[in-house]
Amino acid sequence: MSMSDPLADMLTRIRNAVMAKFESVEMPTSTVKVDVAKVLKAEGFIGNYKIIPGEIQNTLKIDLKYGPDRESVITGIKRVSKPGLRKYAKVDAVPKVLNGLGIAIISTSKGVVTDKTARALNAGGEIICEVW
Repeated sequence: MSMSDPLADMLTRIRNAVMAKFESVEMPTSTVKVDVAKVLKAEGFIGNYKIIPGEIQNTLKIDLKYGPDRESVITGIKRVSKPGLRKYAKVDAVPKVLNGLGIAIISTSKGVVTDKTARALNAGGEIICEVW
């Protein structure tokens, strides 16, 4: 059976793994998933990620990050743009998540970036998800 929204599956796997206090989570890889993982690592929401080669399809392994008392760094993660209803934002309408405490991951013509970087690049695009 084919998956209709692989990015939502990625975010759900991360959300479930954080709630269960897993050290890492694995999923089938894609270019957009790797780009989202790069942004999450750059912003400090995950520890690291790596691509594990496979026979049929590569696997993306994400190491989750926790605080000193095992509290998760990711308290919430939400898919904004869905296959049935895409959400786009112009440069002047790029959203701020929790007044700047969280990030919005946006797919722009200059790559997959955070909301802050999109404003600096003067680029709008599709709002993929919000993380806080």
